Amino acid sequence: MRFRQGIAALTLAIMAPFTAYADGLDEARVRELVLETIRANPQIVMEAVAILEQQQAGAQASAQAEVLINQRNLLEQDPNAPVLGNPDGDVTVVEFFDYNCSFCRRAMPQVQGLLDGDPNVRLVYREWPILGDGSVFAAKAALAARNQGKYEEFHWAMMGMSGRAEEASVLRIAKEVGLDIGQLRRDMEAPEVQEHIASSMRLTQALGFNGTPSFVIGDALVPGFVEQSELEIYVSDARSDADE
Repeated sequence: MRFRQGIAALTLAIMAPFTAYADGLDEARVRELVLETIRANPQIVMEAVAILEQQQAGAQASAQAEVLINQRNLLEQDPNAPVLGNPDGDVTVVEFFDYNCSFCRRAMPQVQGLLDGDPNVRLVYREWPILGDGSVFAAKAALAARNQGKYEEFHWAMMGMSGRAEEASVLRIAKEVGLDIGQLRRDMEAPEVQEHIASSMRLTQALGFNGTPSFVIGDALVPGFVEQSELEIYVSDARSDADE
């Protein structure tokens, strides 16, 4: 559907110069004029594509801004989302991640460095398991670990593991951090665990994220791996915006 809409918009962009005098010409003649113009000026296609891309980018930015306004409370204040760093911090960083995402693991020390260097950052974690059944099992286990007060410890251990997160490796780390495995398995099926993951799926779709990690920092949407220095800039910008 989006492809067909894009072609239609592109065609309209190319035909736009003819609209002023197209009255009285049949459709076949208009198309002939368009083709003649393209042959004589092939760069017009690239210009039309650029116009289309600008229009699409503008529409996407507007849609994302609306989502941020409407979903700000869910993104930053969801009681069903784990919070690390300073719970009363003046800037909230939201990270969507997957335990089997190599870039998420690379981002871990960057995020830890941000928290260590800025005591006023509040970090909200959104489990977004999109890389297979092992990712789903890991996310459910991490969320269930909250009932034993070990989410943060389990999270950092999982992020620091080698190899894929699968049922066996997840349970091994759960034992290493002192989790009761029987309770963990029961708590993994709790409604709030399912709801957290479902909310993450809805939010990322609305925000236009298509991979992990992805961050929301103030009004900035930041997809992909980010160095600590870049995170600090986004946090500083969000802090400045809040003070205005």
